[in-house]
Amino acid sequence: MANIKKIGIITSGGDCGGLNGVIKGAAAMANSLGIECFIIPNGYAGLYNLIDFDKLTQLTPERNDLINITLAGSQAGNSRVKIKKITDDKKYERIKNGLKEFSIDALVISGGDDSGSVIVDLASHGIPCVHVPKTMDLDLQTYSVGGDSTINRITTFANDLKTTAHTHNRVLVLEVFGRYAGHTAFRGGIAADADAVLIPEVPVDFDVLYNDTKHKLFNRINASDVKAGYYLIVVAEGLKNANGEEIVDEGAGLDAFGHKKLAGAGKYVCQQLSKKFKSDKAIKDLMKKTHMYVEGIYDIPEVREVSPGHLVRCGYSSAYDANFGKEGGAAAVLLLKKGMTGVTISGVSGKTVKYMKTENAIKQKHVDLNQVELHENMGICFGRKPKAYSPEFEELKQSPERYM
Repeated sequence: MANIKKIGIITSGGDCGGLNGVIKGAAAMANSLGIECFIIPNGYAGLYNLIDFDKLTQLTPERNDLINITLAGSQAGNSRVKIKKITDDKKYERIKNGLKEFSIDALVISGGDDSGSVIVDLASHGIPCVHVPKTMDLDLQTYSVGGDSTINRITTFANDLKTTAHTHNRVLVLEVFGRYAGHTAFRGGIAADADAVLIPEVPVDFDVLYNDTKHKLFNRINASDVKAGYYLIVVAEGLKNANGEEIVDEGAGLDAFGHKKLAGAGKYVCQQLSKKFKSDKAIKDLMKKTHMYVEGIYDIPEVREVSPGHLVRCGYSSAYDANFGKEGGAAAVLLLKKGMTGVTISGVSGKTVKYMKTENAIKQKHVDLNQVELHENMGICFGRKPKAYSPEFEELKQSPERYM
């Protein structure tokens, strides 16, 4: 493996910031080492169909120079395909034949937990590859390209929504990605100074959320000399109710990796809060005191949902993701050159390339509930009664390690 001459680059799963950095970093390091580097388009679909390609794009220094790492998305293209689920009994032989056709010795693959599980599968069938972690959900054991970019986008959208919410005295609910882990909703909501952040790790008691919404909304309106206020909620799509159940669309089937399709957390939150506003007898008096009440037309506060969807993963990469992606791509090639496969990059620190076994790297990581308690004690509602934060104190002898 140390004598590899050609490598292929694959980006898989959802698009996000930092992927073009991975591609460019891998190609730049490969070219520096005298290794030819090729794009295998469209993720694992392209890998499976590689045998049918007439040619591949080689990332020569000149072609690599055209890649803009400040752009989100991937110039290699992505797809959501799980190799193990392909019904072709000879799928692994077909993939190996495709690689052999183009004399590709090994793969650099950037993807998340589902894509990482495919890397483990490919490695077990003798297909050498190194994983550069990519998921805007930030639910791997390592940092992943895409996370910082998405958090910045969520923060921007949430902050922008305050202007329309304040103008109309509305409760606005911003729904963002995060099915099993709420890292981006958590960090994006905190950075936007949202009033409530609802994440999969904390089942929501809607009585608690409603009381916080009612209290803060009307306090702001009453404190304003122009009777204007708002309440902002950031919710992850994987919202769970008080019973710990996901809000799923039972009739929508499964996605390519076997996950049930979700029914709309933002819409569900709006419905629950609107019901409680309607059934709360105190709301009529509060609306009258703030001079908003119009019988039959404007008798409760408006609760609206906004779902930016793919807008939080497109556009531009953050500088942090561009850096991490470029270094991660380069590090992947260095590991291949060293003869190491089936592993995931966790970062580069000086001359140290850090990695871990991919099967360990893709184990799901959730939001630390101790961190949630810290922010609860600063006034953010997480849809539960706040828990006391009991800190421990530690003096560091040196600066904490950085990601890059």
